[in-house]
Amino acid sequence: MATTTRPSQSKAITLYQPNRVDTSYLLWVVAFVLPVAGLHRFYNKKYASGLLWFCTWGVFGIGQVLDLFFIPGMVEEHNLKQQLRLGLSPYGHPLAQHATVQQVVDVPAPPTEEEKMLKLLKAAQQREGTISVTQAVLDTEMSFGDVEETLKQMVKMGYVQVANDLETGIVIYHFTEL
Repeated sequence: MATTTRPSQSKAITLYQPNRVDTSYLLWVVAFVLPVAGLHRFYNKKYASGLLWFCTWGVFGIGQVLDLFFIPGMVEEHNLKQQLRLGLSPYGHPLAQHATVQQVVDVPAPPTEEEKMLKLLKAAQQREGTISVTQAVLDTEMSFGDVEETLKQMVKMGYVQVANDLETGIVIYHFTEL
């Protein structure tokens, strides 16, 4: 029976190599052999304190001696951070993916030019073949820009004639075939 794993999970598990406590202690001992302290801190990604230890020989040796007791916790903290960054539990198993709820909303497509023209034609028919831009916006619920653009197209195509109202001076569109 063959088992399958997701490539991302197996890659994360095989690439993860935890820091070892014995390696940290070995780097700690190097400070007594060579005049280089703080290597164990660099190894556990504690760069700021590692630099301080390096420059002051473990805070004049006091911090270096205290680290003898802190190394196991330092290694454990580093390994835990690495595991969480890779999406692994503290036991090395991939973390469960949380289910997400998504709501699918059906957004209607914007009306085509033909549909816009048809809306304007119906609105003009209700007003005896003559309509203003504002009346068209109210009747069709289209924007002013869409109404004006569509009416201009219909004028170019010869379906509509433009005139001004004699009393108010408002631009009126007259549908000649209604």
